[in-house]
Amino acid sequence: MENGYIHLYTGNGKGKTTAAFGLALRALMAGKRVYIGQFVKSMKYNETKITELTDRIRIEQLGRGCFLTRDVEQIDKDMAAEALEKCSELMQGNDYEVVILDELTIAIHFGLITDEQVLEALAKRNSAVEVVITGRYASDKLVKAADLVTEMREVKHYYQQGVLSRDGIDR
Repeated sequence: MENGYIHLYTGNGKGKTTAAFGLALRALMAGKRVYIGQFVKSMKYNETKITELTDRIRIEQLGRGCFLTRDVEQIDKDMAAEALEKCSELMQGNDYEVVILDELTIAIHFGLITDEQVLEALAKRNSAVEVVITGRYASDKLVKAADLVTEMREVKHYYQQGVLSRDGIDR
């Protein structure tokens, strides 16, 4: 049986989710099945339209959106716990060769779930399942648990020049 690894894409730079979707596309083209659980996103970005092209990818938005304009509520914690339980079950099964936990580190950072809960889910996974975790603020515990860690570091960004998200490029 092929061994699956744990990838962690973190840092304050742009491109963590984009890299995960790139890996998803590569896996799809190799005939693999992919699940993407988005922990804090609630807006349907253009990349989610990939589900219209193939039935070998499933994307679910599992939270109520970001916390830039509102406080965390108990419902957010409940939804995150349910989402992690669902993703844990998927990682234990054989339905998907690749499971992407998008913005999972944000859910941890805001106290929706704990590192320990995530590490327990990872420990129970089917060893053949490749797991990709994305988001800023990855803890030392997650870094240690991962087999591959990539830090996206912002050096310069056109947002600083007032350029908003562009269709097909940033969303």
